[in-house]
Amino acid sequence: MELISHQNPNTSTVQLTPPSSSRYENQKRRDWNTFCQYLRNHRPPLSLPSCSGAHVLEFLRYLDQFGKTKIHHQNCPFFGLPNPPAPCPCPLRQAWGSLDALIGRLRAAYEENGGPPEANPFGSRAVRLYLREVRDFQSKARGVSYDKKRKRVNRQKTLMQTQTQPPLQQQTQHGQSMMANYSGATV
Repeated sequence: MELISHQNPNTSTVQLTPPSSSRYENQKRRDWNTFCQYLRNHRPPLSLPSCSGAHVLEFLRYLDQFGKTKIHHQNCPFFGLPNPPAPCPCPLRQAWGSLDALIGRLRAAYEENGGPPEANPFGSRAVRLYLREVRDFQSKARGVSYDKKRKRVNRQKTLMQTQTQPPLQQQTQHGQSMMANYSGATV
C-alpha cells in the first residue's frame, strides 16, 4: 500500500497515512477479503491458484442466503409481477445486478493480487453462463426487464444547437429537408 507523508510545519514530525480510497476500491477490497476467507473456510481449504469457476459458482450460491431480493418460484401466484400485492413464502436471493457487480470487482481484484488474466476463475465461461441464467430467470420471476440501457442522446444539447441558429436558417434547412423528401425534387 502506498503511504502519503504529511509534514506539520509547526513541528519536525512527519505523519504517514494511507491514501484515501474510493468507495469502489474499498468495496473491492472487502469482497476480495470475503472470497479469500471463503476459500480458507472451504473443506478442504483451497488455495487461490487451485480455485476454478466451479468454486466461484459455489461461492455465489453460498452468498444467496444473505440476499434481500424476493425471487418468486414458477408456481407462485406472484411469479412475473414486479409489485406483488401480498407476502409469499418465496426465498430472498442475491439480485442479479449485485452478483454481476461483485464478479466484476472480484475479477479485477484477482488480477491486482497477482493472478494471471488467462486463469481468472471469475471470467470463466461457467460464471458468465450462470450470471446470464440468473438474470433471465429473475427478470421473468420479478417481471423486471434487464435489457441493456441504450445510450441517450443529449436532447438539451440538440435543443441548444437548434436555438442558436438564426430563425431564417432553420426555416431554410427545414424547407430543404421537406423538399428532399419528395421524389424528383432538387435542392
